[in-house]
Order: sequence, then C-alpha cells, then structure tokens
Amino acid sequence: MINQEKLSILGAGTMGHSIALTAAWSKFEVNVWGNDEADIERGRKGVRDKLGVLHQYGAIESEQECREIESRIHFIPNMEECIADATFIIEAVPENLALKQDLFRKLDALCPEGVILASNTSGLSPTEIALHTSQPLRTVVTHFWNPGHLIPLVEVVRGEHTSNETVQRSLDLLHAMNKKPIVVKKDVLGSIGNRLQYALFREAQYLLESDVASMEDIDAAVRYSIGRRLPVTGPFMSADMGGLDVFDSISSYLFPDLSTAQASMETMRGLVDEGKYGQKNGAGFYEWPPEFSEKMNRERERELIEWVKKDLQQNSDEN
Repeated sequence: MINQEKLSILGAGTMGHSIALTAAWSKFEVNVWGNDEADIERGRKGVRDKLGVLHQYGAIESEQECREIESRIHFIPNMEECIADATFIIEAVPENLALKQDLFRKLDALCPEGVILASNTSGLSPTEIALHTSQPLRTVVTHFWNPGHLIPLVEVVRGEHTSNETVQRSLDLLHAMNKKPIVVKKDVLGSIGNRLQYALFREAQYLLESDVASMEDIDAAVRYSIGRRLPVTGPFMSADMGGLDVFDSISSYLFPDLSTAQASMETMRGLVDEGKYGQKNGAGFYEWPPEFSEKMNRERERELIEWVKKDLQQNSDEN
C-alpha cells in the first residue's frame, strides 16, 4: 500500500537533508525548509554528495536515478510555504529545548488538527517539546540515527500525551521509507539506542582508566567480536543463543564489577577541558589529521552502504 503522507522537513542541516534523501529515495516528494540561502545550498550540496557516493558504491545503479531522487527534494526558504500542504512534519533543527518548544508552538498554531508534528531530537523529551502546544497528542519523536540515509533504525518515542494514531502513522511512514522503526513506549532519557551505546562507552572508559588495555585494543575488542555479531543478533537473542543459564551465571559475578560512574572519567574529561573534541577539530582520543579523517569517514560510509545494499536486496526478495 502506498503511503499518502505529505512530508515536510524543517532544517536542511546534517540530519535534515539526510532524512529528505531517505524519503526521496523511497519515492516521496519532500519539502525542506532552510534558515537562509546558504543553509539551503549546503543542504543541496549534501544531497548531491551523498547521492554521488551511493552511486559510486553501487547502492544506486545509475546517474539518472540519482537525478530523479534529487528532483523529489524541494528546498524552500519560507517555512509557512514549506509546510502548507504537509500532513507529517519532521523537525531537524539544533538540539536546544527552548528553540524546539518555540517552533512546535508555532507549528501547533499553523497546522490543521490532523498534521503530525515529529522531532528528530536524539535526547530531548517529546513531552517537554510539546509543552506549549494545544494538541500534544500529535507530537512524537522520530529519532533518525546519523547518517540518517544509511542507518535503518528510527526510534519512535512516545510523549506522555502522544496518541496511538500518531505512533501508528509514524510507523507506517517510516516503513514506507524503508526504515526499521521501533517504539519507545516511555519518555525515557536517551531512548533505547543511546542508553545502550553509552553503557558500552562508560565501560570502555572504565577499562581504559583502569589500564586494562589500550584504547586501540578496547576498540578492537568491540569491532572484532560483538561488533560482528550484534548486526545479526541483538543482546536478548545473543543471550538465548549463548544459553540463559550461562548468561545468568556470568551476570551474577560480573554485574557487581561493572562501572557505575555517574559522569565522564578522567581521560575523557581532560580531553574536553583541553578543547580536544575528536574528529571535528583534529584531536581527541585519537589524532585526526585530514588524511586519516578522510580515510575513516570513507571506510565507515562504505561499510554502511554495504549494509544498505543487503537491506535493499532483502526488501526486494520479500516483495
């Protein structure tokens, strides 16, 4: 069944134009609002660059298909014009609660009752985002993971007042966009993915601080063990396949020894205090000279595209 939602995206930045590309790749016409012409031009360039890489690595077969996808994305500098015919709006503006609350208050006043108002926030509360709206039942979080056009997961997070219809329409749209949405039933800090990711990151920091292994070997332990297995089996299926008796026994003695740190640890804190933020400014846990940065970005993108190609083939086989 063809999904009939008319989609508008507010924000042409990293996530906004990636979500737009995802939608257009799935044959949706999509409007995208940017702050100004410079913002819009960055969004256009981001779409073209990503399409070029997808074509280069074989996820999109032809340049003609790239042009057709790009033609479905309409960048519009006027927000009211961008959302005029929308039935589903995804907000992808910076992670600032006051900014999002003000935007949702405006959208609530501008949009007819049946329009869904979704936020791409990675951690803010949908309940708080909808605080100043008159219809919080239509507000939901649809958290796309970065890069939005390559990672299949989207977390659909309910606020305290989000309606079942809002959740279902979100799921229907995301399935039509060839995403793998999950429902986060409670408005919990960090949703699911970030809670799991940061539990792993906390333990990684603890192992480094305790001089158990180097950061390179800790990274390798993830890349070459659970990193290979978890794409096929998540934590619960892995436990089933390993034997719950075994996992129960190990949990009983290992859980008490795991880190319970309440904040970043000394090495991480020291790097931040020194202004070393990682790839974005050249140094963090690792050194990031331009050639290494380009190499790692390319390798990650290529690996993620291979998974996209597998997903596309699986979808084709199922249909």
